[in-house]
Amino acid sequence: MTDFLNEVINILVKYRGYFLQGVGYTMLIALVGTTVGLIIGLITGIVRTIPTSKNPVVRCLLKIVNIIISVYVEIFRGTPMMVQSMVIFWGYAFMNNGQTLPLIPAGIFIVSINTGAYMAEIVRGGIISIDRGQFEGAYSIGMNHWQTMVNVIVPQAMRNILPAISNEFVINIKDTSVLNVIGVTELYFFTAKISKMTWSIFETYVVACVIYFILTFTVTRILKFAESKIDGPSSYTMYQSSDMPGEGPAAKEGNQ
Repeated sequence: MTDFLNEVINILVKYRGYFLQGVGYTMLIALVGTTVGLIIGLITGIVRTIPTSKNPVVRCLLKIVNIIISVYVEIFRGTPMMVQSMVIFWGYAFMNNGQTLPLIPAGIFIVSINTGAYMAEIVRGGIISIDRGQFEGAYSIGMNHWQTMVNVIVPQAMRNILPAISNEFVINIKDTSVLNVIGVTELYFFTAKISKMTWSIFETYVVACVIYFILTFTVTRILKFAESKIDGPSSYTMYQSSDMPGEGPAAKEGNQ
């Protein structure tokens, strides 16, 4: 057991530069991919909830756009990201005479569009969960669909779907490992490289396992802390208009 621990520590110390570089690329791809995926989800969520127009041309265009979004969501949710990576990366090379995409931008692009398909459904569910009266109230004061979404619905929906967004981020930290099939130099890529250099396969992957756990555990705790701050204190007083300080019958009697 002592020899095993010494070998693990030796690998971590000797190849810490590789591991740190892998962690940096892993976090970069996961963070940017999740952010861009959320933007895709917000856009598709807003588009898919546009009310039916009386204009036949607009109605037809919306139907076409909704079909395209549905196909996109079904394809990227229904196929593994590893397969998507191969198809996108080598498909681009096939159409450009063998010229491939830069690896890190390619990895970010693949994770982004994969995450966007999941975020599209998460955001749509968050929007649907908002009471219909919120929409009607916004429309009644003259807001259009875009203004209603940006100013009224999306802020509430974001609060509801924050745990799901956090979960997608954690999943992306782990799922970046599949990008090694196209040569993206993330954490798993460097782990495989180190294991071939040292022939200490088990010990090297134990180091990678611990690093992945530290990353996901830390990110999870940070995001849960952020969620608790957004939720506010667990105990608070709900006031009605008649109960607000300085208002209501009791306040009026005291003022007389």
